Amino acid sequence: MSAPAPLPELPITFRPTRTRVVLLAVGVLLFITLLVIALALPNLSPGERISFIFTGLLFCGVLALLARPKVVAAPDGVTVTNLTTRRHLEWPEILRVNLRPGDPWVFLDLADGTSMPALGIQPGIAKAQAIEDARTLRALSEAYGTGDHTR
Repeated sequence: MSAPAPLPELPITFRPTRTRVVLLAVGVLLFITLLVIALALPNLSPGERISFIFTGLLFCGVLALLARPKVVAAPDGVTVTNLTTRRHLEWPEILRVNLRPGDPWVFLDLADGTSMPALGIQPGIAKAQAIEDARTLRALSEAYGTGDHTR
């Protein structure tokens, strides 16, 4: 049996980078497309032009919101940023890090008996990276949750 891999230096941020790049690129392209349409169509009233631009901004904003999730592991705990919420957890609060086959993202089993989604680690486009990130977060949770930071 091989020795466990050393823990990464903290703080470390986990986020679905490829998904984030795709979402932000699509948002910008959609906004630019609607802006060009609004400016190129000669028969639009000023209100219609503004509505095209506003719609582009709205779509871009929604896609930016979808690109927001991340998980930041630091010496004092884990901060989970999902779509609209941010929560800081102390290491002992996290009992288990789960990423089962078919799960859309990591779930954290917490000491209060609840389970919390951590959208910052999701296997969508980069499954191998998400599995590695989940393993790293699990190792950090096991080490820091028990006070054993020497691994």
